[in-house]
Amino acid sequence: MRLCGGRILATITPSGNTVVEAVTQALLRDRLDVLPIFSRIPVHGGSDPFPDGYDLENMLRAAEMLSHAKPDVILWNGSKGGVIGLEHDRDLCARITAATGIASTTSALALEAAMARKRVRLGLCTPYNDAYQRRLIEAFSARGWRVSAEDHLGLGDNLSYAAVPHAEIRAQAARVAPHCDVLLGWCTNYPLPVIGSTILGKPVWDATVLGVQAGLELMAI
Repeated sequence: MRLCGGRILATITPSGNTVVEAVTQALLRDRLDVLPIFSRIPVHGGSDPFPDGYDLENMLRAAEMLSHAKPDVILWNGSKGGVIGLEHDRDLCARITAATGIASTTSALALEAAMARKRVRLGLCTPYNDAYQRRLIEAFSARGWRVSAEDHLGLGDNLSYAAVPHAEIRAQAARVAPHCDVLLGWCTNYPLPVIGSTILGKPVWDATVLGVQAGLELMAI
């Protein structure tokens, strides 16, 4: 049982996501002073009605509901900002804080901070289809982030990302790891954390984990 009176990390996650909550709770299992709470926005299936931005109405509604619990931070733990541009994430965080008075961050802003601390060659592992993977790599390249190797599984349905067998994820990571400095799993509904924090001697960065770490850092934890 988590202790009352501790910090609260509030997370917004897509409705078709079955990974974020499990990974967040696993990461915080020994932190009885941090309570994770969650809210969802409609994101499911293989189509996105907001391909170039966020569904701000539902995002802000989710943030408002989370604010009722008086959290210390509101985190958007979704990877979409990597494709549509970090200006959308900064705008989202500003809107959430303006509406609730609560500090906010995102997984994509966490990746930006990680890349600012240490420029590395990324090995990009995702479950995405060809078109989305290409768009993601182009967006990374436009930011000056080098993808030296990549592997994607050709999937297009949000729920299917979480259903990839763990053995297939490990095999995918093993194909990419020899050709990069850091292995990056960039999909918060893709259970890359099952492979651990390193593979073949290479550090593993994961979108969901980066988001949780950013939330904790914002709480000065």
